[in-house]
Amino acid sequence: MSRIFERHRVIDMDSHVTEPADVWTSRVPAKWRDQVPQVKRMGPKDVWVIGDQTVGFPGIFSMAGFHGTIPEFPDTYDDVPAAAYDAGARLAYMDREAIHAQVLYPNVGGFGSGRFLEMKDPEIKLACVRAYNDFLVDWCSADPKRLVPVMATPFWDIGAAVQEIERCAALGHRAVLMCGQPQSFGLPHLPRPHWDPIWAAAQDAGLSISFHVGGGDLSELTEDPGGIGMKTNFGRVSSLMFIDNSRCLADLTFGGICHRFPELRFVSVESGAGWVPPFLEAMDWQWQNSGIREEHPEYDLLPSDYFRRQIYGSFWFERDGIAGALTQYPDNFMYETDYPHPTCMAESDYTPAQRPGIYAEEALAEVDDAILGRVLHDNAAALYGIE
Repeated sequence: MSRIFERHRVIDMDSHVTEPADVWTSRVPAKWRDQVPQVKRMGPKDVWVIGDQTVGFPGIFSMAGFHGTIPEFPDTYDDVPAAAYDAGARLAYMDREAIHAQVLYPNVGGFGSGRFLEMKDPEIKLACVRAYNDFLVDWCSADPKRLVPVMATPFWDIGAAVQEIERCAALGHRAVLMCGQPQSFGLPHLPRPHWDPIWAAAQDAGLSISFHVGGGDLSELTEDPGGIGMKTNFGRVSSLMFIDNSRCLADLTFGGICHRFPELRFVSVESGAGWVPPFLEAMDWQWQNSGIREEHPEYDLLPSDYFRRQIYGSFWFERDGIAGALTQYPDNFMYETDYPHPTCMAESDYTPAQRPGIYAEEALAEVDDAILGRVLHDNAAALYGIE
């Protein structure tokens, strides 16, 4: 076992559940079952469909240990690790990797819940969000001290979103998954007061807001608009996703959301850490040289100060710039594995040294142990209420 992981009770703040095939068909009223997400066998592959539209593949979300890269992926549930979709197997996997707890995000509904918009009937959309949220609580009941649910949000309906936040807080969800780029779906940008009821509901419930990368339009992942090849394009778009979450940091600070909701915590999920300090420095510079104080004299902090007070980021693969970022903002970063996604921290032919403990020994050995205690455990434990 990693010596670092022996010293710290590690919390993985971003992993994913590969939803079992019957999540929606077993939980929505029978009259809607042909209109909700479900799995069909098409040729050799299991495919997620909504109506006649393909919306994903269990295998593409579950590539830990797979010997290949997108557009290659495991064909069926039988070809992916049981830990991807079975809670008992996940706990056993966590024991093997010395991970104490995992915070859990979805796949099929989208990384910002936007995939539910594929269904046009408002009742069916809301029923599917509620079904997923109920399923995740049930899944985490295998060990609620170690498996941490994050609720999906029907962000397209403010009243329903507020009610669902209140309902899910009572069920045991620990955070709210919010779409980071609602304008992709024809809705107002994040800084608009339109969204204030959601921020207020989460703040009142004591839940943080998660902005997971890929919460907007992901069409470029599969369309290869530059004609550079599917594998190369996947790497290009995946890299851009990390930096794209800088939009959320800018919206939260320049848009006054942090100012209006000072007790609310925000998390940039799966976006990396090394780029954050220079981006905060850039925002501070523009803040002081763009006349912002004239337009908004009520803003009492710099972007970097708002970040220190109430925004978090995450890391899982960085080496060259990670020590500086963690040292500069030790209370604002948390560790993740992204298990079992294509670029997750799990051994494969392409990244044999990327098992969590090996990564920690190689990349974090020079980081002060007190800082490691915060980023590997303390920050996430406090944010998500993990014992």
